[in-house]
Amino acid sequence: MAENNEGSLYNHLRTSQFLIQLDESTLPTNEALLLSYVRFIKDEKICEEEIPDVLAVHCVIHRQQLVAKNLSERLFQSLQYVIKAFVGYQKAINFLTRFYNLFDSVIEFLENKDTELRNKLITSKNDIAYMTDLYKLFNDMNLQLQGDEINLVKTKNVVAPFAAKLFLHKKNTSRRDFHSFPNLSVSWSNDDLLTYCQHLENFHIDFTERYQDILKLEIPDWVLDPFSNVNIAMPLQLEEELIKLTTNEEIKIKFKNGYQEFWLHKPIPQLYTGLCAVATLLTKKRNRLHVTKRRDLRLFLSKLKPDIKKLIK
Repeated sequence: MAENNEGSLYNHLRTSQFLIQLDESTLPTNEALLLSYVRFIKDEKICEEEIPDVLAVHCVIHRQQLVAKNLSERLFQSLQYVIKAFVGYQKAINFLTRFYNLFDSVIEFLENKDTELRNKLITSKNDIAYMTDLYKLFNDMNLQLQGDEINLVKTKNVVAPFAAKLFLHKKNTSRRDFHSFPNLSVSWSNDDLLTYCQHLENFHIDFTERYQDILKLEIPDWVLDPFSNVNIAMPLQLEEELIKLTTNEEIKIKFKNGYQEFWLHKPIPQLYTGLCAVATLLTKKRNRLHVTKRRDLRLFLSKLKPDIKKLIK
């Protein structure tokens, strides 16, 4: 049906004027994805075909990479020393963490090969320790944002705590509490801590700005637990559907496996279309095969109706 919808769209666009925007993106698996947004006139009405939600979920990790690049001049320069030594010493090292673990060996290796670089690394050791600890925290967050089970609810549950902890890390570091920075705790100076606290503050500001759409995302309580009898303001259609849902004892037992499986259970979207339209956007798994192979997102968002007669021939 998705293919049929696409065919109908293309046939109409061949004989009408339209506006189009193209955006090339990349999935976490490095698979290229070309997204298109089209607006046109049909039956004296402005119609629009778009695929917005994939971008909202996919770019979470990309934004994280942009935040990670936000370094002060001093930290950036220290990182360059690591990169230079990294290439010259051992190409298979798992970058910062592995490099810091081998720091003494690298210094020894460079003693008769590159004295200037060796001295710069020694001077920057505290900076390298700080970035090693920070990027370890960042990488842990990155891993939680990957996989087929991720959805917008889980994304917010990962991003929001990380943003709050950045402010906490700054406060703890200023108090000489290095619980989250074990490598830094070995050696530091007061000037170092001032630099790192300022970086953490800038880091927090940049992070919250780039993730403000995720952080401001409102997740209705009934999506997570429709049977909790939460009294909230909602459109009349949704309120009526929620009443029917919460009083259906046969459906209630399906909730035992959690909200994600519950909203994807086959009979529920058929019986409660309004509720499921909201819940599915928040809870549906973001699997690349759904986007690039099955094209179910196009069917979900498209306002075009497939030609059923043509399909059943």
